[in-house]
Formats: sequence, C-alpha cells, structure tokens
Amino acid sequence: MSNRLFQGVIHQMRDAIDRTIGVIDETSVVIACSELGRIGEVNENITSEALSASNVFVVNGYTYKAFGGRPRAEYAVFVSGSDPEAARYASLLAVSLGSIKQYYDEKYDRNNFIKNVILDNILPGDIYLKARELRFNSEVSRVCMLIKVQNKSDISAYDVIQNLFPDKNKDFVININETDIALVKEIHANITTKDLDKLASSIVDTLGSEFYTHCVVGIGTVVNNIKDLPHSFKEAQIALEVGKVFDTERPVVSYDNLGIARLIYQLPTTLCEAFLKEVFKKGSIDSLDHETLFTIQRFFENNLNVSETSRKLFVHRNTLVYRLEKIKKITGLDLRNFEDAIVFKVALMVKKYLSSNPVKF
Repeated sequence: MSNRLFQGVIHQMRDAIDRTIGVIDETSVVIACSELGRIGEVNENITSEALSASNVFVVNGYTYKAFGGRPRAEYAVFVSGSDPEAARYASLLAVSLGSIKQYYDEKYDRNNFIKNVILDNILPGDIYLKARELRFNSEVSRVCMLIKVQNKSDISAYDVIQNLFPDKNKDFVININETDIALVKEIHANITTKDLDKLASSIVDTLGSEFYTHCVVGIGTVVNNIKDLPHSFKEAQIALEVGKVFDTERPVVSYDNLGIARLIYQLPTTLCEAFLKEVFKKGSIDSLDHETLFTIQRFFENNLNVSETSRKLFVHRNTLVYRLEKIKKITGLDLRNFEDAIVFKVALMVKKYLSSNPVKF
C-alpha cells in the first residue's frame, strides 16, 4: 500500500477536520500527517496490544483507531484530542482509509494473481483458494491476447491498452516484459472468433494510427474456467510465433485460424527434415531462384490457374508453362497436378519453418 495514497487522503481532509490528523504503520511510525514535518516520527507509546484493539483508544492526548488487518491491524489513524468528537473523526477516517486500502490491495492482488495464473507460477490447487479470497469469478468466459510491440515509442503501449479496457474488475492488462503485454478479457459466451479479430485489430489500429506504435496481436482460444487461462496464453504465444513464420504480413493471428501451419509447427524438426529429403532431390529446392519462387507463390494464389496467373504476372501463357516445366524438371513435381501442388505447398511451409529456428512453448 503506497504511503502517498494515505497522504493524499489526509491532505484533502485536513481542511474539513480542523485538527491534526494522520496515519501510523504497525511499527508506530507516522507515514502520513496533516503536519508534514511529523512524517517519519516514531510514537513509542503505541503498543502492539493497542493496535489489536477494535475500539478507539487515547494515548498522550491523541485518539487512535486501528484499521487494515486482523487480528493485529497494519495501520492506525490518529486525531488530536481525547473528546467524543475526536473519537468520531478517528472512526470515520479508519473506515474511509480501510476501504481505500482494501480496494487498492484487491486491485493489485488481482492483477498479480492473474499474472501468476497465466505464467503457471501458481499451483492448480491454490488457484481456486486465491480466487475465492479475492472474490474473483472463476467460471466466466475469458480469452488471452498477447500484444507484442515491434518498435519503441515515447508513448507507453501498456497505458494506452489500459485506457482502452478501463473495467479493472473484468479486464486485466499485464506487463510480461519490455515488448509483450497480456490482455485477459472477460467476454460474452456467444462471442465469435471474428469478433475477437475485430477487437484485436482495433488495438493494432489505435496504437498504430494514433500513437505510431506498431504491434502484432496473438489470440488464444476462449476458456470458461480460470484454471485454463494458461492454455489460452500459451496459444496466443504460439499464434504469434507461427504467424511470424508463415504469415509475416498479418498483424492479428488467432490460434483458431492457424490451419496447417499449426500442424507443421508441432512436428519435430527431425521429422520435417526427413520429409524434405523424401520430397525433393538433394538440394533441388535450394536451386530455385527468387523469381521462380515468386511465380510458384502467384500460381498457388490463383488456384493453379495458368491463364489467370500469367495475366497477373504480365507474362505470356507459354512463358509460365515453360517455368512450370522447369520446376518439374528440377524438383520432380508438376505443380499443375493437384496432388503434386499440395506436396510442394506443404514442403515450402516446412522449409520456411525450419529456416526460422522455431521456438517451442
């Protein structure tokens, strides 16, 4: 609990209460006071038994009321005087500061709790106990998004995202490291993947257009129980990693829409290397130049249609046919044949995957 927060409240109340007021901690040190010069003083006359009392008590002309913690309080307010009015002031201050402390402690603990959950830093058996202690709803639909900032900016992306999701009881924005920010968002049960993509796109657009901060967003799957949040977070990480390898132009990548890329990413590298050796003759795929690979890409994008591809490439149809024949001669695969085209497409993705030095989560 920040001492500055207590001092801020005391400062605001000093005009309404025409007396010296303040707060001491459990070691009897004055941590906030309407008379700034007294901050740091130690009141040796306050005993631990006094801080355990539930009622107001008077010591050396000051009325005290403990708050924040049971059985022994963490703090006590004090008001100059020993009359009934001083007792009322002390009681009111204790209730106010106690409520403020509880609110801020819950806010901090909840964010810290969610961070520990998604990073697997808390035992599964302790999750429900802590959730119950924090009055945290464990069984609602939530999704994890991972926002990776790609360029440095004077604007804090963390602050921007917090402002985009101000409901601190339902949405949690968590700093993972210098570039990664996790968003754990509570959602309606009928929300779709398309809706989540739009939400993530709005984050990318806001950071990019208004604050010139470029980022990419990975989206995990929706989970209905707090214990499954780590899975959603890992899926968001995988979505970003797979997107970096296979879809470098997409700013938003959803784990639900990874397709065959997810399957390739989960394969052992030794199996991928064996597959490439089986499909291609020795070094045949490496002998394809940039222009040939670009032609292949356009051919796939146009559904293996020779006429449409030649038109998009601004080349004669016979020129494209010649290039495809050349590819067949080098690799042994005829891309005009559907089965050969599938094998070649998958092999290119596997090659790209191996070249990326994949990181496993």
